[in-house]
Amino acid sequence: MTTGTTTTDSLDLYVVRNEVDTDCEYHCDALAAQFPTAEEVDFVAGERVPLDEADGVVLTGSTAAVYEADSRPWIAEQEAFVRELVERELPTLGVCFGHQVANSALGGTVENIGTTATLVEARLAEDPLFEGVDPAVVSLHGDAVTTPGEQMDVIASAPHARVFGTRHRTAPLWTVQFHPEITASHRDRLVDDFGWESSQHSFADVTAERLFENFKTLVSEATA
Repeated sequence: MTTGTTTTDSLDLYVVRNEVDTDCEYHCDALAAQFPTAEEVDFVAGERVPLDEADGVVLTGSTAAVYEADSRPWIAEQEAFVRELVERELPTLGVCFGHQVANSALGGTVENIGTTATLVEARLAEDPLFEGVDPAVVSLHGDAVTTPGEQMDVIASAPHARVFGTRHRTAPLWTVQFHPEITASHRDRLVDDFGWESSQHSFADVTAERLFENFKTLVSEATA
């Protein structure tokens, strides 16, 4: 683990990949590209994060559902992993499925609400994770957190999903349902795979990638 003066380039970050469909791994690739010096961990394949070496962890999205834990044992293992991250107060960011599994791990509920694949206008709280992030964000999910986990405050909401982002009250855990890693370059894939729909917003309105830099700063501050 990094000690002393810490820069974002020297952080020991781990990107936990959760995708079960090889045809949909492009969102994991896009997220990992935001952390070029991070170690990637394929959680579905049985790889795990060496927590004693980690400064921060990012949990990716997935086409799997949190409530499929009976048929996908790795989901329950990731919920236990989240609880250990909270106990260790290790900075963590959950994206989409990562948002859902983190809240489920802490006693929240996740339900299928039907697919929303479009740009939406989110209400973002004044939180350091959202500094410089505009309200137009990529919504690409069929499941949603309907009850946040214990000690998880709602810090983002959308017209179709009240719990669109959460933050733990004492541990450095943030989660977002939206996809900051998805850009206009993915639009054709989104149309083919998820029936992406146009909205009043365009990708030119989206600045959500800034969220990743904000998270790196938060990790750096936590490890300094």
